[in-house]
Amino acid sequence: MDYKKIISETINIDGVTKEEIEASITLPKDLSLGDFALPCFRFAKALHKAPNMIAEDLAKLDYKGAFEKVEAVNGYLNFKVDKKAQAKQVIEEILQKKEAYGKSDIGKGKTVCIDFSSVNIAKPFHMGHMLNTSIGSALYKIYKELGYNAIGINHLGDWGTQFGKLIVAYKKWGDKKDIEERGVRGLLDIYVKFHKEAEEHPELDDEARHWFKQIEDGNKEALDLFYWFKDITLKEVDKIYKRLDVTFDSYAGESFYNDKMEPVVKELEEKHLLTDSEGAKVVMFDDPKMPPCIIKKSDGATLYATRDLAAAFYRKKTYDFYKCLYVVAYQQNLHFKQWFKVVEMMGYDWYKDLYHVAHGMVSLENGALSTRDGNVVFLEDVLNTCVAKARRVIEEKNPNLENKDLVAEQVGVGAVIFAMLYNSRIKDITFSEDKVLSFEGETGPYVQYTYARCNSLLEKCGEIVGDIDYSGIDNESAAEVIRTLSKYQDVLIDASERFEPYLVTRYVVELAQGFNKFYFDCNIANAEQGIKNARLQLTMAVKQVLKNALKLLGIQTPNKM
Repeated sequence: MDYKKIISETINIDGVTKEEIEASITLPKDLSLGDFALPCFRFAKALHKAPNMIAEDLAKLDYKGAFEKVEAVNGYLNFKVDKKAQAKQVIEEILQKKEAYGKSDIGKGKTVCIDFSSVNIAKPFHMGHMLNTSIGSALYKIYKELGYNAIGINHLGDWGTQFGKLIVAYKKWGDKKDIEERGVRGLLDIYVKFHKEAEEHPELDDEARHWFKQIEDGNKEALDLFYWFKDITLKEVDKIYKRLDVTFDSYAGESFYNDKMEPVVKELEEKHLLTDSEGAKVVMFDDPKMPPCIIKKSDGATLYATRDLAAAFYRKKTYDFYKCLYVVAYQQNLHFKQWFKVVEMMGYDWYKDLYHVAHGMVSLENGALSTRDGNVVFLEDVLNTCVAKARRVIEEKNPNLENKDLVAEQVGVGAVIFAMLYNSRIKDITFSEDKVLSFEGETGPYVQYTYARCNSLLEKCGEIVGDIDYSGIDNESAAEVIRTLSKYQDVLIDASERFEPYLVTRYVVELAQGFNKFYFDCNIANAEQGIKNARLQLTMAVKQVLKNALKLLGIQTPNKM
């Protein structure tokens, strides 16, 4: 049952829409008062009555037998659902829909572009990329679950003078066999060496600019090296993406938009939006607090803003997006604010559909990360370390477990993803391997263990035989689990509207905690058959929803741990 809809369709108040009534319904903090509450204070003006009198009048209406009790308390209308009826309805829906529980078609016919991860060619996929990648991938999966046509875009950093630097570094100090064997790690070593040498020999920067110009001009040697660097990088990052269950629909990076920038620049000129500033072409803003947006430097070179504008116009033309999200750290707030404003000034109303999904930064307990200085932690190393630690814990706690290596991979990688998505995306994260791998507290392994507990219990008890007595789950700990199960789709919708995957992560923790309380409060395996059946059905429902939700986060669910 859609309880909120039943309430809003039963109540008629002049000047107040059904949607406004439904939006006003809340969940009481004190669940002993009811499962839903409608504050009546906002209706006092329309009805010319005191809120407590309005609540008393509304309590007399016929709510189609959906509620066990409807009561007016201090200007609130409190609703208590029939726990048995609600439990039966929620559980049966989950067990019938299975993987489809939580899915929706609210996004049907709408395309959402999600620009995320955006790794740099010839640079390591390091721990700093993990937050961006996890948030973007989770949003991608959530939008698909809600019926949207989600387009995952990896806007590769595959342009700029750093490629000139790499060519110079490779020609001076590189070894083809070494780089073929070590991949990006080999490229990183010569890149770091270039910067150290350039401090003593600044003429190296001139050589780098020369070689990047060769790339731009189509020089065969330069392009061959450029594409070789790119191929090495993509092969390595693809392995990481597979481990994280991350997929993309487009790898169109910065270089893809080289021939698409000039039409945008020309349109800016035709609309008299470009201003000369010391030889550069800039867009000026009325807001004195916002610096000009540089479109072309004095030497004619383009910038990130130019390429992002070209990419936005390409995406609008290609996908006709409903929303276009840019999952990028908050340090780029000004950049996005500037070029979003340029789109508005150009007269396109779809500037309102561009969203900078800003997120915090990841650091390790021993400090920050820097590619240029070589102070970088490869994500692959972090994942491998966490998997190895998970393997040791499994060996200690369950040495006879089958597929220990597979389970260790699922737990170790899942722990890292879970840690990235546990807090609101704007928060900075200090990553600790020991904390994220704890099997106690609000962690990935804790939730995975709860899933395995559900599976183990169901295997132990066998198939459900005979009648189902829902009085077996007519208690507060079971009711709390039912309430949590029933709001799953609302959590997904809320996460999509706020661009906050952490709402799903917190949800699975809430569900796991609720189930574990129910598990310890209620005897399941040895209960009378009808009651046992109801409790096993609830266990099956929890197992299914945990699996559905964790899959959206990119986290796998081991059957045994």
